[in-house]
Amino acid sequence: MRVAVAGPEHAAGLRALFEASASSCFCRYWHFAGTKNEWLDRCAHRPEENARELEAALGSGGSGDSRDASAGGLVALDGDRIVGWMKLTPRAAVPKLRSLPVYRGLDLGPEDTTFAVGCFLVDPRERRRGVARALLEAAPEHARRAGARALEAYPRRADVPLHDEEAWQGPEGLFAKLGFVAVHDVAPYPVYRKVLVT
Repeated sequence: MRVAVAGPEHAAGLRALFEASASSCFCRYWHFAGTKNEWLDRCAHRPEENARELEAALGSGGSGDSRDASAGGLVALDGDRIVGWMKLTPRAAVPKLRSLPVYRGLDLGPEDTTFAVGCFLVDPRERRRGVARALLEAAPEHARRAGARALEAYPRRADVPLHDEEAWQGPEGLFAKLGFVAVHDVAPYPVYRKVLVT
């Protein structure tokens, strides 16, 4: 398995991953400006809009890199097949995250140099095989190259094991195992951070 920064060459593979996972969001939740009901309606009835937005954000692959920050992410590949995705982008590129009541009042430091781990998606046939771990292990190197000084994660904490689809922001235990520290340790929405530059 290898991990790469998502680019226009991965558009078809990402679409296949989201479709195989029956995930109609295409990682556009953090960028959707409407209400919760409007988001649910779009995912239920117009998922193609989400797919097109992700593909457009990945860029054209021409001579200039036309990707926008909302496409930030890593893909895990098994040969040529994408088996996993992790949203990884400057926190400034996902202002919706900071607007949520649970995070709004927290002092979480710089927006541009703190990279947010927004979500994970693993092909259902590949779960429990270390795909999410491979993505998260690769994140510091890729984030540093893009100017990050810290990584931040927002897993959901629960008293009972979460179904895979409920743990879309990543399993809390994985962040702890890979050196992230809880800087806001309040259930059910802790904030984990890993400092990359001291």
